[in-house]
Amino acid sequence: MTKPSSPFTKAQLLPQEETLEISKQKGDLFIGLPKEIYFQEKRICLTPDAVAAMVANGHRVLMEKGAGEEAGFSDTDYNEAGAKLTKDTKKVFECPIVLKVEPPTLEELSLMKPKSVLISALQLKTRKKEYFEALSKKKITALAFEFIKDEDHSYPAVKALSEIAGTASVLIAAELMVNAEKGNGLLFGNISGVPPIEVVVIGAGTVGQFAVRSALGLGANVKVFDSSITKLRNLQSNVGCTLYTSTIQPKNLMKALRRCDVAIGAVRGNNRSPVIVTKTMVENMKKGAVIIDVSVDMGGCFETTEMTSHDKPTRIKYDVIHYGVPNIPARYPKTASISISNIFTPYLLEIAECGGLENAIRFDNGLRNGLYFYRGILTNKAVSDWFDMSYSDINLLIF
Repeated sequence: MTKPSSPFTKAQLLPQEETLEISKQKGDLFIGLPKEIYFQEKRICLTPDAVAAMVANGHRVLMEKGAGEEAGFSDTDYNEAGAKLTKDTKKVFECPIVLKVEPPTLEELSLMKPKSVLISALQLKTRKKEYFEALSKKKITALAFEFIKDEDHSYPAVKALSEIAGTASVLIAAELMVNAEKGNGLLFGNISGVPPIEVVVIGAGTVGQFAVRSALGLGANVKVFDSSITKLRNLQSNVGCTLYTSTIQPKNLMKALRRCDVAIGAVRGNNRSPVIVTKTMVENMKKGAVIIDVSVDMGGCFETTEMTSHDKPTRIKYDVIHYGVPNIPARYPKTASISISNIFTPYLLEIAECGGLENAIRFDNGLRNGLYFYRGILTNKAVSDWFDMSYSDINLLIF
């Protein structure tokens, strides 16, 4: 009787050497900081303090002259921090890592060297297919900072800018009630004997939470509406005081909007913000009331909102002041720049510690979540679905 033959060869049955994971090796970064050319974009990704931290760790920063001026940081500040300054935009874009707030234009992409790394916002809704085709052609590795996740699975860059937008929405409303045409001349602040300002906040996310905090801090009466009971419960405990909260029901919302002096919309959807406040509801609001639609960049949650700019921020409809500027944090460029810089700096140092972006995304799932192009290959499903482009799973490419 013959023995059954083994499915393995003799060589396969011999003990094999164990393959060990390659250890991380520290690398030096060479970062380019170009000047933002997008309309009304005044922010910059790294403050002079952040540049000093990068240089102290042995990294180089080349920046375009005047890149930080509109954010309140002079060329001298950056020079003293150790950055090299140049008037040559092309040189800055030729750096191995390019750091921007706004996504680069096609002209700016043409200046980048093949196989370099781009870290910026993606702003998917404003992109065109040519942008991704240009990244693919140059085999660029691109990281969108709004998709990067931290340890608790939240989006730190989005959260930071939402905090600014929420706080700013109340301050802008306070300003408009006094300065805008048809403003009702009311003052935020708990003045003895004067009924407090009535504020309605629609959306209990990060923007809503910081709007509520600011409005309460200025002595207003606040009512919050959201379709999620969990979000409303979290808001109650985070704010730390008793608050009027309600699910979004037209009857309750209409009643609150009729009485309010300020309405802040902060509800975001997947592809578009849901329209929660109808034209009829706006028509029934007080004369001189202020609407701040923070979600206007996704279509807005007030039916009557139109997109405006920082130069002409308001439109008056039905005697109600509408503020529809999509990029509220850019109004406070220094605060926003410090906030973005605080997020970028640890990630850049981590990338260097790991020996480059490729190794960093192997070890950091949150950072990998921000990757949407890897050496010219699309790795983000959302982009793939939006533009009907083929994509590859990043886990199959780097492991």
